[in-house]
Amino acid sequence: MAAVTFCVLATETGRLDRFLADQLALSRTVAARIIADKRVTVNGRALRASVQLERGAVVTVELPPAEPPPRTYAPAHRDLAFAYEDEHLAVLDKPAGLVVHPGPGHWDDTLVNVLTERGTALAAGSAEGRPGIVHRLDRDTSGLLLVAKTDNAHRRLTRMIERREVERVYAAVAWGHLARSPVDIDAPITRHPKDRKRMTVLAGGRHAVTHARVVARFPQTDLLRVTLGTGRTHQIRVHLAHVGHPVVGDREYAFGGSRRVTPSERQAAERLEALAPRQLLHAAQLAFAHPVSGTRLVLRSEWPADLMPALASAAADPNLLAQRNPLQYLGFFASDE
Repeated sequence: MAAVTFCVLATETGRLDRFLADQLALSRTVAARIIADKRVTVNGRALRASVQLERGAVVTVELPPAEPPPRTYAPAHRDLAFAYEDEHLAVLDKPAGLVVHPGPGHWDDTLVNVLTERGTALAAGSAEGRPGIVHRLDRDTSGLLLVAKTDNAHRRLTRMIERREVERVYAAVAWGHLARSPVDIDAPITRHPKDRKRMTVLAGGRHAVTHARVVARFPQTDLLRVTLGTGRTHQIRVHLAHVGHPVVGDREYAFGGSRRVTPSERQAAERLEALAPRQLLHAAQLAFAHPVSGTRLVLRSEWPADLMPALASAAADPNLLAQRNPLQYLGFFASDE
């Protein structure tokens, strides 16, 4: 860490944070952070931001190391549908198969890369490589995803999620039938000790709560309305598997899948499993107060086309294939109306 020492020659300096920013060509934010970190001293005494320096004072400033230039993101093209967008934020309907942000194995084909190609402004974010990302969806989970365009919106939305002020509702088709509904699943989640790519319920893990309610009961499965109480990695999939009702089509946490179904229903269950190209899990609704205007937003996304044959098979109702709004038809959104 470099240090700069100088003698004050001016008769009046004004506040230290403003004076420091002007003399060292720093932003006010950086100057204030250096002062708050007690790295601006006179005779070894740390100074406050509001102090006014006297003529002749010898000031020592410990400068932070130069920050690396912001990461650039290779543009990638993919068609996206948006449920809402303004200058502060966007809510997009993420397609399955799209990773949210760059990481090992996916540096240039993620949602962030697609938004870069589109020219969408993105907040710097709180973590390297995740500009604008407020929350995430698994690669093979489709549905509504909230993105912040400005740092102000990012800070407020992140705080709202931490305070459980953003309602995130998922539609899931799970094996078997819940013994009671609604049910609250309260079980800690952590990395699997033998497989770091998977999560598991384990004592000492991070607190996690999932709320599930049966919307429709099908022959071998339930259509569930699932609301997040917390937002852990793979939370819904891990929690439903933990209580014995894994999501249909989930390759990671199926725990037997159709083989768990009673023999008299096994053949139909196997047909359903064959029609599931991925986990039958979809982020169907986001509800929150706009972080700037305060306007209440309730945004919905219908069941995706690639999962329609599986839903119709689960319901044993071919007429579902002709429904433009199958979740509405099945009463999924009824409690919000």
